[in-house]
Amino acid sequence: MSPSVPVLLEALPRTELPSGASSTDRAFVDLEQRIVHQVLSLAPAGAVQLGLHAYDGLVPDLSEGAEERHCQAILRLQHELEGILEGQLLPGARRDRGLLGLMLASDLFSLKELHVLERFPLAYVEGLQLVPYLARPYTSPEVRAGAMVRLLTGVPGVLAEGRRRLRDPLPAPLLSVSQAMAAGLAPHYAETERFVRESAPGELSAYRKAREEADAAVVAFLGHLSRAAERATDDFALGPERFQRLLYVREGLTLPWEELRKRGESDLRRNQERLAELAARAPPGGSPAEALAELSRDHPGPDTLLPEARAFTEELRQFVLEKDFVTLPTPEHCRVEETPPVSRAWTTASLDPPGPFETATHEGVYHITPVEPSWEEQKQREWLESFNRPVLRNVTAHEVYPGHYLQLLHFRAHAKSLTRRCFLSGAFVEGWAHYAEQLVVEQGYRAGSPVAEMAQLHDALLRNCRLLASVDMHCRGRSLEEATALFQREGHLARFPAEREALRGTFNPEYFCYTLGKLEILEARRRYREEHPASPLKEFHDHLLALGAPPVGWISGLLSGM
Repeated sequence: MSPSVPVLLEALPRTELPSGASSTDRAFVDLEQRIVHQVLSLAPAGAVQLGLHAYDGLVPDLSEGAEERHCQAILRLQHELEGILEGQLLPGARRDRGLLGLMLASDLFSLKELHVLERFPLAYVEGLQLVPYLARPYTSPEVRAGAMVRLLTGVPGVLAEGRRRLRDPLPAPLLSVSQAMAAGLAPHYAETERFVRESAPGELSAYRKAREEADAAVVAFLGHLSRAAERATDDFALGPERFQRLLYVREGLTLPWEELRKRGESDLRRNQERLAELAARAPPGGSPAEALAELSRDHPGPDTLLPEARAFTEELRQFVLEKDFVTLPTPEHCRVEETPPVSRAWTTASLDPPGPFETATHEGVYHITPVEPSWEEQKQREWLESFNRPVLRNVTAHEVYPGHYLQLLHFRAHAKSLTRRCFLSGAFVEGWAHYAEQLVVEQGYRAGSPVAEMAQLHDALLRNCRLLASVDMHCRGRSLEEATALFQREGHLARFPAEREALRGTFNPEYFCYTLGKLEILEARRRYREEHPASPLKEFHDHLLALGAPPVGWISGLLSGM
């Protein structure tokens, strides 16, 4: 049985108020709690990732009636929020008021302007994984297995809504990704059964029954997608107006998309020029393509990819401690594992961090996607070449130290209000991690050789191409094939990874966030150092990370108020 709304509301931690807080402040905290719950009710898997385990095992009601009730609730909450004047609140609550406004606007945008429940099959699939219950031992195996059973029991209802609500013709690229993700669910559920059998045998019978029904629902959903693919179109683009709106509701940005593209292209050219300079100087000297081809030959084998990632993780941790350019919060521990099979269709490397509400552990999990034995030999070779050792070190800087894992340890320590613990700007989070790659090079990581910077620049070009591909495909009518060619030509990617990158941009236009976030952080650093010329760089980084993960359009304003 699912917990009731009052039970879930009561389970949400309330923002602590200082003594003497006004009645308006108390009313705001009540409203804050209701808004956060309303947003999480449509994304319980996200709540679990945050460490809010009262939502464990829940699936959303994605029916048309539930969507309409959700939207009406958002409109009422927006009206209540607008009725609380900013000037009547404590300073921290003023920021939270703006963040809550963006959270509500973002939800409404996804449902009413993007029509995600009618056009995006991914909306029905992406919350059905069991990985959050396996990644770390936040509670007993029996409790986690019980949550898995509840989630599996809800799978048939979610996927049945998908079959009812998805409207033909659907965008072909979105369908292909959804099919790959959905096809991974049944093997994922089968693999997870081993955990239940070994660690929570009392739940095994219930798990098997729920899994059987979930597997049948997945088969039916895949059949529906297969039939839909026969009528699919290439019409996946948001269009300029919705893309511009996306920039605001996700990142608080009013920057015109044309200007965003100019900034991305300018950064691309800077990175290309620097890469050409390094390539000419590196022995034996040559073009960037030749230098990167030489880098790609220095790659791990299928069996050494993870062990080498573990070694680079510790090497970069020691580098951060030695150079002392940002505080490394303690305690901390991050282990390196293969990407779960269910996530491999779209993930190269990723971090599964402890959520800000997680109390039992600080452990992060750094996932690396291995070579698939079923791939043909050329594809296996290209995959390992894309994980050459200099690039693998750069990826590790991005994902762990001083990238995502270090950042999210700061987030856990400093994001104190309920709102700030739930609001994670994609451009701030990914922008910091991308900035971290450049930061370690600036601080002298492996400075005796140009290969570290060349790898960093290669990944920077990839992120530049993501921004350009996103804008071009969604605002300028560029095709998937043209985006693939962009990654090959400007980013020096082989055909296979270039195809994957272009495909990702069709269903995740927000992958512009890496370059956007990095550029905003660099600009904030420039301003901060102008205003505080005697301050060490560590001070800027610690101040920045103490903000939580606000929309990048707010960074400079927030820092100037510190």
